[in-house]
Amino acid sequence: MAMLVNGLPGEAVSALDRGFNYGDGVFRTMQLRRGRPWMWRWQYARLADDAARLALTLPDEQLLLDELMALGREHALAVGKIVITRGVGARGYAMAGAGAPTRIVSATPWAGYPAEYGEQGVAARWCELRLSLQPRLAGVKHLNRLESVLARSEWNDPAIQEGLLLDQDGWLAEGTMSNVYLLREGEIQTPLLDRCGVNGAVRDWLTDNISNFGLKFSEKRLFAADLIDADAVFLSNSLIGIWPLARLGERVWMPSPLLQALRQVLLQQA
Repeated sequence: MAMLVNGLPGEAVSALDRGFNYGDGVFRTMQLRRGRPWMWRWQYARLADDAARLALTLPDEQLLLDELMALGREHALAVGKIVITRGVGARGYAMAGAGAPTRIVSATPWAGYPAEYGEQGVAARWCELRLSLQPRLAGVKHLNRLESVLARSEWNDPAIQEGLLLDQDGWLAEGTMSNVYLLREGEIQTPLLDRCGVNGAVRDWLTDNISNFGLKFSEKRLFAADLIDADAVFLSNSLIGIWPLARLGERVWMPSPLLQALRQVLLQQA
């Protein structure tokens, strides 16, 4: 792994940093293709929106791009990550007194995922953990990801690639690392993220582009039963792109030519 902390090579962050002490920060993870971040337009927009939600000062866009390129250009494929925290602060929760934001940019060589995950689909399970409700943070990819950590710890079966999460009221929310979508009667439906969950860059891309495929895109409250009844289901994030869901318990979905066409167009994005 190669890493820059506030532009300097190294891995050390102050023990007084508010990101370390309170999870007071945001992050984004993305593919780097010869150092160039895939889906950058949507990645930066998400990062900027999340930072604004937490009243964080975001570094210059070109600075972040330059640092990602510098770290990842020697690798055909790498995982890039940007972490922005509120920086070093005094003891206590108050934001006042925090110093300059801390900026951490890293790149890790990556082999990607097996091609069959995207081509044939993956298996998922329901998680027992229920996501807590907090509208103030809904959609934000903040640094406290303990719910995802605990949910992902519920299984170690290599045949299961993802776990699906419901919220406290039983509504479908997301996967442990992905957004979830249902294809039903010519419409792509995805859970509302107004009370919990993380809004991903690929989710935004789908919002902007799904009409090009003759489909409608809607955000709505969805039950687990809605997912089981769907014509097709797929998952997305900025590393996997799109994975069709092939199996969830006893429910099996056949490959969807429409999802494969959607996936191929997404993969060709800059």
